[in-house]
Order: sequence, then C-alpha cells, then structure tokens
Amino acid sequence: MRKAFTLLFVAAVFAAHIAARGQQPAALPDTPAGRTVARYVEAFNTGDEQRMRAFFLEHVAADSLARRPVEARLEVYRQMRDQTGGLELHGVTGATDTRVATLMRTKRGGWLRFEFVFEQQGKLVGLSVEDAESPSPGAQGGAAAPPATLTEAEALAEVERLVEEASKADEFSGVVLVAKNGSPVLRKAVGLASVEFGAPNRLETKFNLGSINKIFTQTAIAQLAERGKLSFDDTIAKHLPDYPNRQAAEKVTIRHLLTMRSGVGDFFGPKFDATPKDRLRSVKDFLPLFAAEPLRFEPGSREEYSNGGYIVLGAIVERITGRSYYDYVREHIFAPAGMNNTDSYETDAGVRDVASGYTREGAGSKNRVNNIYTRPAKGSPAGGGYSTAEDLLKFANALSSGKLLGPAYTRYVASGEEPKAGGAQTVALPLREGGRGVAGGAPGINAALLMNFETGYTTVVMSNYDPPSATRVATRVRDILRRVSARGA
Repeated sequence: MRKAFTLLFVAAVFAAHIAARGQQPAALPDTPAGRTVARYVEAFNTGDEQRMRAFFLEHVAADSLARRPVEARLEVYRQMRDQTGGLELHGVTGATDTRVATLMRTKRGGWLRFEFVFEQQGKLVGLSVEDAESPSPGAQGGAAAPPATLTEAEALAEVERLVEEASKADEFSGVVLVAKNGSPVLRKAVGLASVEFGAPNRLETKFNLGSINKIFTQTAIAQLAERGKLSFDDTIAKHLPDYPNRQAAEKVTIRHLLTMRSGVGDFFGPKFDATPKDRLRSVKDFLPLFAAEPLRFEPGSREEYSNGGYIVLGAIVERITGRSYYDYVREHIFAPAGMNNTDSYETDAGVRDVASGYTREGAGSKNRVNNIYTRPAKGSPAGGGYSTAEDLLKFANALSSGKLLGPAYTRYVASGEEPKAGGAQTVALPLREGGRGVAGGAPGINAALLMNFETGYTTVVMSNYDPPSATRVATRVRDILRRVSARGA
C-alpha cells in the first residue's frame, strides 16, 4: 500500500529492515547521477519549497511527473523535512549509471537509506527511502566505543521509555509488542484509536497493515507452489489467459511479480485518485486501474516497486483455487496461525476495535485529519488489511515453526531463498537463522514486523499516524534489543 513519507516516486517499500552495519561509506560519484543526488540533498536542506519545486521540474522524468505531480511531491517533502530536520550524507553504499544508494543521517538523529533510480537519459524515475540501522561505531574511521550491553529487563525498560517519549511528542500513536522465543515480554499501547470519540488505543486494537499484507500473498503463492499448483516460472498467461495486456501476460512470470521485477505498473495514480473508493472491494476491482497499461520495462531487467504486481498474484490465487483471495488467506493462513483478529475489513462494515488513521498529508497544516477518503473500501493482496500486534506475532510464530509451509518454502518466505529443484532440503524448524522484516505505510497508516530468528526476538509496531511513526520506533527497538547480552537475557 502507498507510503506517504518514505517514498517520493515509488509507491511503497516491501521490507523496511535494512542492515547498514559493516558497509563502508563512499563519496558520491562524479557522474550525472551523483551530481543530481548532491543537488537533491542541497535543495532538501534549504527548507525552501521553491528550490525543491525547481529540482523536481529539472531533474524528474516527465512521465514520472505525469504520474505524480509536483504539488504531491512537495506535500511529501514538507512531511519529510518536518520529521527529519534535514539530511546529512553519511556515504554511498552502491552506485551505477542508473542507480545510487546512499545512507543518510537525519538532523534528528535517525538513519535512512535513500536509493535514487535514473533512466538512461539521466532523469530521476524513482526514489525509495527506508529506515536504516545505524552504522557500526567508527565506520568512518572514528574509534567510538561500542554501546554498553544491557540485560533484557534493562532493554525493555528502555523500549518502554522510548515509546512513552514518542507518544508525548505526538510522534507515535499505536501499539508496540516485543516477544522472545514466541512469547510476549513487552506490550504497550499509547495514543488514540479515535480522536473523534476519545477512544484510546488498546492492545486489542486492529490497525491497518499497509503493505505487510504482501507477505500473506507471498505465503499463499508459496503454498500453491509447494502443492504443485503453480511454478515460479509460470507466466501470467498460464493462469490468467484473459489478462488485458498480452505482452505482459506472455513475458511476466510469477517470480517477476514476487520480486518486483515485472515491469507491471502500480494501481496508485490518476485512475485510482478519480475512482470512488467505495467501488474498490475485490481483486478484480483493482485490475482496470493498471493491467492494460504498457510494461514499464523489460521483465527481469530491473527492480521497481509494484503494488499492481501483487494484485495480479492475488488474481492468480483466485483462478487456481476457485475461491476469493480473501477467503483463501483467511482459511489457509490466518486460521492455521490462530489469527482471529486479522482480515481485510471493509471501511463501512462497522468492525469493533479498529483504529482510525490520521494524516497530515494534504491537510494543509500540521493538524492531522482522518484518512477515510484516501483508502479503498477494502484492502487487497497488495495491502490495506487489518490486524492486531498479537496476531502478527502469531503469524511470525506460525511461519517460523512450519505451520504454514514445509521447511523449504518456509525458508523461502523467511529469506527469499527458493527451494532447490530435486534433492533433499536441509532446513530445520523452527527457524534459528537469519531474519525477516516487513513494513507498510500510507497516509495515517504505518506498521512494521521484525523477526530475528537467531536471537528469538520479534518486534511488532503498529501506528495510526503517517510513516515513519511505526518504522522509526521499530528500528530503534531493534537497535536496543541488539544490545542485550546472551548472559543478561
């Protein structure tokens, strides 16, 4: 689902868990792309909207400006500038002629990973921004001392202080849950679920997940692959022979859709904006918003975030199973995991304990407004469903223990490593290696789920404020938990 804060040109980010430790920063390259990045940072830090307007008009590709006009970009810039206080370039973590990845420190002490994407002509076509982990002490040659280790009790006390301070500063409203080896060790709810009625957020409150729903769609596709109902090499045409774009149907594979390398566009844009949101209640309702559009690039040639691609995956689930996507995930993912408070609830269904979302995007001031007019009537395979912190923990537990998939496909969902064709799979359950982080956000919506299978810590942060209200808290909680010593746990 669309993010308000974290993306200027791309729609959203599938995983917010970015590990910057150990990366040695480098200077911006002396190339057209590198110089454009430098101009972006310079214009950003002036706080002058006219400077940013001029930057967008000069450096953003025309088709990107057509999809997201300058005024919409300036709205996001206002939020980013207010929330970051400005940017300091820490270094470059990767660069080519068409892509520059950077690590930035905000003036307010946070860390962000900016990735700029350029067309061959040198114009910007994409910019993704994700919360990042702070770099290792001394990564720029300093000899800073490592942070002190903590006992688990000390770490949890620090997390609780962090949440209370963020709430008092009106930077966070929502729920935080920390679990160790599948069992909660901290639960905290702050802020209001409904400003209009003065109803507080509670541990049982259901929050909009944004793009976290994509991991449920990925799990559904993995289940069908495990049962031999599909192959990642299948084209769209094999399962959706009536797909309106024949070029896409014949070239794009399920693997392309899963990995954001399909070239299929997004459903957010002018058509979405012009569509009454009460008409978006099923997977098929989203397809006319993008499916007939030309591919944005040759499938497999590059990566570009696509909510539309996950709508197509949901349609494939429906065609193979003969069930609605919503029924399938409810019966094959939520029910086995015990997730009784998770679903794509319709906005006018009158469901209990649902948090309203509050956004500053488009509000014209610093006062937040209810986001009811920006959301589809029902979520989709790309995002927009609802869940509780406890239910997301149940999903993490069910995934890591093998309740949803066999060992090989469990590791695929947890790490992206595809099962080997033929031969025995050597994956032990429950998972004890690696981790997975997913996040979602849109106006008045932000949520993060961080699973660390090695330490046994799972962190869930859910908010009814704009990004990065939840992802910023989740990143700081993760850093605190990394300081817990094995002896002190």
